[in-house]
Amino acid sequence: MVPPEQFRRCLRLKRKTSRGDDSVVNKITWQRAGGVTEPGRYMFTFGWLTVTSDDLRIWSQFPDAAFTLVEMPAHPADSDEAEKAQAEEFHLGTFELPLPRTYS
Repeated sequence: MVPPEQFRRCLRLKRKTSRGDDSVVNKITWQRAGGVTEPGRYMFTFGWLTVTSDDLRIWSQFPDAAFTLVEMPAHPADSDEAEKAQAEEFHLGTFELPLPRTYS
């Protein structure tokens, strides 16, 4: 299943590392993942995303949770051409919950 075009984006957050340089942390929400309902491997513009049943359980309890995209190591390829053609692979790492809204 490939999510609709409007959901094929991920959040990009700039953060300072402990060394003081900038790094980009990619995050994705359930809405931006197209509201997937089954575990599996999904193609996005940034590469392949593997979603597990545990990930879906968290999203069902916290629909606004934003997961960190964790890039999986590349598999050794038999040829250089196959390595270039291979898309990046990601799985979901730690998640953050949005701050609760305060009503005044």
